[in-house]
Amino acid sequence: MNVSLPGPMKDWTESRTKEGSFANTSDYVRHLIRQDKEREEAIAHLQTEIDRGIASGEPAPFDFEEFKAVRRREHGQR
Repeated sequence: MNVSLPGPMKDWTESRTKEGSFANTSDYVRHLIRQDKEREEAIAHLQTEIDRGIASGEPAPFDFEEFKAVRRREHGQR
């Protein structure tokens, strides 16, 4: 696969290899693709959890003070 980049992008990718962050420009591009894939997977996971939350029904009231009191009792703290 060949990829054409405009001058400033080409200069940037080459600078990343010159500073030692990556062995070559292909290594840098592979890194960017992996990052993009991980980002998309994280977004998909978050969306799945959001959808689960929405599908779970109406929210129940939450008493934060009671929550803290229960946790303190469970852990033997005052």
